[in-house]
Amino acid sequence: MSSVLEFLGSKLATGDLTKLTAIPNPKLHEFIANSIRLCRPDSVKVCDDSDADADYVRQRAITGGEEHSLNTAGHTVHFDGYNDQARDKDHTLILVEDQATWDTNLNGTDKAAALAEKDQIMSGIMEGKELIVRFFCLGPTNSEFSIPAVQITDSAYVAHSEDILYRRGYAEFMRQGADASFFKFLHSAGELTEAGTTKNVDKRRVYIDREDFTVYSMNTQYGGNTLGLKKLAMRLAIYRAVTEGWLTEHMLVMGVKGPNGRVSHFTGAFPSMCGKTSTAMIPWEEMIGDDIAYLRKRDGKIYGVNVEAGMFGIILGINPEDDPLIWDVLHSKNELIVSNILVAEDNNPYWLDMGQPIPEKGRNHSGQWFAGKKDDAGKEIPASHRNARFTVALEALQNTDVENLHNPDGVEVKGLIYGGRDSDTSVPVVQAFDWLHGIVMKGASLESETTAATLGQEGVRKFNPMSNLDFISVPIGQYIQANIDFGNDLSDPASIFAVNYFIKDKEGNYLNDKTDKGVWLKWMELRVNGDVEAIKTPTGYIPLFEDIKRLYSEVLSKELTHEHYVKMFTLRIPENMARLDRLDQIFSTRLKDTPKVVFEVLKEERKRLVEAQKVLGDYPAPERFLA
Repeated sequence: MSSVLEFLGSKLATGDLTKLTAIPNPKLHEFIANSIRLCRPDSVKVCDDSDADADYVRQRAITGGEEHSLNTAGHTVHFDGYNDQARDKDHTLILVEDQATWDTNLNGTDKAAALAEKDQIMSGIMEGKELIVRFFCLGPTNSEFSIPAVQITDSAYVAHSEDILYRRGYAEFMRQGADASFFKFLHSAGELTEAGTTKNVDKRRVYIDREDFTVYSMNTQYGGNTLGLKKLAMRLAIYRAVTEGWLTEHMLVMGVKGPNGRVSHFTGAFPSMCGKTSTAMIPWEEMIGDDIAYLRKRDGKIYGVNVEAGMFGIILGINPEDDPLIWDVLHSKNELIVSNILVAEDNNPYWLDMGQPIPEKGRNHSGQWFAGKKDDAGKEIPASHRNARFTVALEALQNTDVENLHNPDGVEVKGLIYGGRDSDTSVPVVQAFDWLHGIVMKGASLESETTAATLGQEGVRKFNPMSNLDFISVPIGQYIQANIDFGNDLSDPASIFAVNYFIKDKEGNYLNDKTDKGVWLKWMELRVNGDVEAIKTPTGYIPLFEDIKRLYSEVLSKELTHEHYVKMFTLRIPENMARLDRLDQIFSTRLKDTPKVVFEVLKEERKRLVEAQKVLGDYPAPERFLA
């Protein structure tokens, strides 16, 4: 180990070396030393939790050309390369030692070969650059949820972004000391073009070493490939959680206000474009997080935290009418980064579907842009990329519950919500019978329909267990079993719900408005506290008309007719039976390690549906189950 410290002493300035060696963790020192040996930077900057170091990185992003100041104080813009605008799923691979036992539904690759390629690609990749070392904490600090993380990068933009998105973790490394089980991230944007974007995108790789809790990211700048603590860390945390008996989930965390000042906390998992962020951002409720949650058991109950402290959100379609809270943040003085939008001659940002006219020229991810500009393939380049993003601290949003955002104990989770895009089968809100039924039928069986706007073919159902398929880092059957087992030994298990904001009538008209989700949340809050009764149907418990009618009036000042209630909550038995057929096929053929209990739950659901169909027909109205 003395050789490691001697090497670091030869590469770091005195102040940087002092910061690093003050952390009593030899494994940390070794990882940083090995990264320096491999990447061969010209200089190294070690950051602690000080504002001075954060400001150094912030200014470095601007002076190095990775970010540019906008008109609003504290706002900057970053541009990724034209071909580096999204997560690279094909080259984001989990390193596997025995591929014969690996789940073919998940992206894996041979570990030894990948590590050898990593060494080849990253050898000398930081020559002429500065290597930045930053320390962060996943989850609140000084907590059983705390996971320290070290980010090494040659991108000040990446280091700056993570300072907005995560809690500073130098003190957490000091607190946990030599025993810290920490995550490690090594990133390089690689050789840059004259425009300052990644040149060798063909050598873009993201390799995830679960056993070593390390992610290597190279030749990319887009946040989904480079911000190690986000979805890359989520894969590491899922592996760790499964082995340790807790959960890492793709979930929002929020407080829903009930009667007499009561607040009940929920988590919720939704695939992309299914209402996850809009649910977390309901103005009259309390947001704690919009993306990733850690869940642990304590005293027979579930407690959860937001892993992050900021939001890396899609800016497409954000407008003052539908997204007033985010709109205000995007137009007020605070620390904020926007990426891959249009910067017009007035030095203000513009993006698609923002509810305002977009200028005819400016600068975007393609360089100097003008209306009608086409790329080399003849494809017209939009003013702003559809995956353009904004990065901001959650404390900037008016509905954030700041106290619980950083609460080291987490919040007691009273309910878990799963939601997908479903036009013809599921009712707007339904409560599972129990934990097992909820995990299997609402979580593990989650499907979501694609949209024509994004994939060119509408209505294709995608299987997405717990809305986590892209990030699961253990075999899917093992992941489902871990969720089932998490409910063991809970004296007060959280209720599980499913929501569907996209149900349509026979003519293809949506039966829900965008704001109706506020009513479903209020009903769920009443249910988890035993304040309202419900109708038992073959697929779960649904609301009584009188309760929903009252909530529509109280929450939305809207009148709900009995006719519309019946349209929303009629049980569509043939469609539910077809769903069970699809799930049977998926669980029996696509997954080779599906827990046996899953098939038992599917069989029981089918039996209930068949019995109801014999007595009540194909489409029984909700109140027929009261007879």
